[in-house]
Amino acid sequence: MKDKNYVKFLRQTSPYIHSHRGKTFVIAISGDSVLQSNFHSMVHDIALLQSLGMRIVLVHGARPQINQRLALSNIETRFEQHLRITSSEAMLCVKEAVGSTRLVIESELSMGLPSSPMHGAKVRVIGGNFVTAKPVGVRDGIDFRRTGEVRRIDSQAIKHQLDDNSMVLISPIGFSATGEAFNLNYQDLAAQVAITLEAEKLILVSDSRGVMDKGSLLRTLSLPQLAELLETSKDVQQAGLLSAAVHACQSGVERVHLVSHEEDGALLSELLTRDGSGTLISKDYGEAIRAATIEDVGGILALITPLEDELVLVKRSRQLLETEISRFTVVVHPEGLIVGCAALYPTADKQIGEVACVATHPEFNGQGIGSRLFDQIEFDARQLRMSSLCVMTTQAAHWFLEKGFVSAEVVDLPANKQSMYNYQRNSGVFHKAI
Repeated sequence: MKDKNYVKFLRQTSPYIHSHRGKTFVIAISGDSVLQSNFHSMVHDIALLQSLGMRIVLVHGARPQINQRLALSNIETRFEQHLRITSSEAMLCVKEAVGSTRLVIESELSMGLPSSPMHGAKVRVIGGNFVTAKPVGVRDGIDFRRTGEVRRIDSQAIKHQLDDNSMVLISPIGFSATGEAFNLNYQDLAAQVAITLEAEKLILVSDSRGVMDKGSLLRTLSLPQLAELLETSKDVQQAGLLSAAVHACQSGVERVHLVSHEEDGALLSELLTRDGSGTLISKDYGEAIRAATIEDVGGILALITPLEDELVLVKRSRQLLETEISRFTVVVHPEGLIVGCAALYPTADKQIGEVACVATHPEFNGQGIGSRLFDQIEFDARQLRMSSLCVMTTQAAHWFLEKGFVSAEVVDLPANKQSMYNYQRNSGVFHKAI
């Protein structure tokens, strides 16, 4: 049984491995992450991602390490506008703390004992003066002194190292054209690196599991939802993460992940499994995916009626739709238009779920709305402890085959679905184990 589970896990992760191979991921780890007891495992996971063909740029923070150095030197600093005001004296402590943190990371990536997961990894870590910085200057009358911000990222130099199969490690210190060093915010730095490299993903690793709403983890977020959360967030650390995520998504990064350093294996789970472990924020998720409400009935009818008239979907009356609205999930455009819908019906034994009424607004075809909608339906089915899904369709057979369904027969359907099968429509029957 254990061996079968291992094989199943490898088969489930292989599509993600194939999809991610050759892609550039910027991973930002906080200084707190480096101090975690499971930091060894996290480094091993990062090395594993690189060995699977992903191009990794690692950006690290060092706030607790800097705080410790400042305390030992009896130097006090204060924060304004979420930034540390860095004096020349404090900058010496910043350099020491950042340098020592970097050495810890490099030493972990250099391990290769036969008894360790790093055996045979041979990770080549490259650093350099990839970041040109400029001073923050004076804001609202406050002189931030040696605190800086990114002026330019040498993307060509970084890409050259990635092309040479090296992992690039970037520390939160940048240099001006005159050689002066500046203290940088690692989250902002990571976002800017991801933007400049046109990275496929920015992964922010911190003590935050993701974005929480009333105690529940939000698995996915659209940019409008994220912007709203940012306005109301009172958590300074989360505000920094969300700001970096918003900036990255608005500037071209397709995916941003928020992952916890406290959960062992969270990074691998987030990138290589369906459910993930944190929060995924996507640039092209301008639409919100949510459970349908009674107020959505009119919008759903407007979406599905043309398909019913073409006999693509089975006709549903408003009354029936109102009765079954709790079965529906909808995709809503920021302006309020319902641009996608799908339904999940449990069968008599509740082990098999029927996927039905999958529809996308014709003006939004080709934008992946149907795929994202199906991913949510599949996730909901697993949450309901269903073991498989079935679907009956006349014109979308190939689409469902691409989603992992296999052809089946009417006799393979649950008894109550067999009795309801419309032989006049002659729908194809498909099944998928989840």
